[in-house]
Amino acid sequence: MKIRAAILLAAVAGLGTPSHAQTWPARTITLVVPFPPGGGVDTLARVVAQKLSEAFHQQVVVDNRAGGGGTIGTRVVAQAAPDGYTLLLGHTGTISINPSLYVHAGLDPRKDFTPVGLIGSMPVVLLANPSFPARTVGDFIAMAKKDPGKFNLGTSAVGTGGYMCAELFRAESGVDVTLIPYKGTAPVMNDLLGGHVQMYFSSLPPAIGLVKEGKLRALGVTGLKRSASFPDVPTVAEQGLPGFEAVLHYGIVAPAGTPRPIVDKLNVALRAALGDPKVHGHIATEGAEPLPTSPEEYAADIDREETKWSALVRKSGAQAK
Repeated sequence: MKIRAAILLAAVAGLGTPSHAQTWPARTITLVVPFPPGGGVDTLARVVAQKLSEAFHQQVVVDNRAGGGGTIGTRVVAQAAPDGYTLLLGHTGTISINPSLYVHAGLDPRKDFTPVGLIGSMPVVLLANPSFPARTVGDFIAMAKKDPGKFNLGTSAVGTGGYMCAELFRAESGVDVTLIPYKGTAPVMNDLLGGHVQMYFSSLPPAIGLVKEGKLRALGVTGLKRSASFPDVPTVAEQGLPGFEAVLHYGIVAPAGTPRPIVDKLNVALRAALGDPKVHGHIATEGAEPLPTSPEEYAADIDREETKWSALVRKSGAQAK
C-alpha cells in the first residue's frame, strides 16, 4: 500500500513537470463557457474548440457552466488543476467586471488565471427606434441635456458589458437618462421596436439584421475604430466623446500555475486558428474582430480592463450583493 501511495503521489507531483508538458495533451481538453449554449460567446468557443481539436489531435469539448452572471463557470476553472486540461473562455464581463461587481465572487483575474491569448474583440452599438428624432450620438446627447430625466436607455442585465457601456456613456457624456436593465436581448429588442424605450446599447449579432432591414437605426459604435459590420456608422468617439471606448474582449485563460510550455502550445494553436480564413470569417459574421495576442499581451489587457471597469462599478453603485 505504501509503495502504491508513493507512486500515486509521484504521478500527481509530476503534473507540473517539464515531462508532463512535453506529452500534453494526452487526453480530452475541456473548454468551459460560463454562459448557456447558443449565444455569441458559445458560438465563438465552439469554432475555436474545433480548430484546437484538429491542431492537438485530441478532442476539445465545450462545457457550458452558466449561472451567477458567469461567475459559476469562471470559478470552476479558477479552482481546477493547472494541468492544461481545463480552460476558460474568458470574457470582459466575467474576467473584468464580475470580480468587483459581485461582493462574494471569490475571483481575482490577475492571480487566479494564466492568460493564453485573446480571441477577438467586439464593440457595442447604440440603437434607436427609427421614429426617435436623434440621428447621431451628438443629437441624443443634446436632447438629453435639454430635457434631463426624460429619456430611457435600455440595457442588458446590471453588470453586463452592455449595461456597463451605458453607465460609461452616461458618466462621460454627463447626460441624465434612465437606464432600464432587461434580463435578455429579446425583451429589450421588442420594447425598442415598439418604441417603449428610445435607445439601447446592443451587442452586434442581434442588431445587424434589424439595422439592415431598416427596423432600427444605428447611431454609433463603441470601439475606437468603425466596425466592419457597420462601416458607415461613426464611432461614439467621433461624435463628441473623444477616447470613448467600451469593447468586449474574448480570450482563453487557464488556471494559475499552468506550465508555460503548455500555455505556449495553446497560444501557438490559438493564433493559427485565428489566422484560418474560415475562423476569421465566422468571427466577423458574429460582429467581432480577431485579435491574436501573446499571453503577456492578454495579461496586460486583463489588467487594463479590470482597472477600468472596477472603477466604474464602484462609481456607479452597481455592485451586487
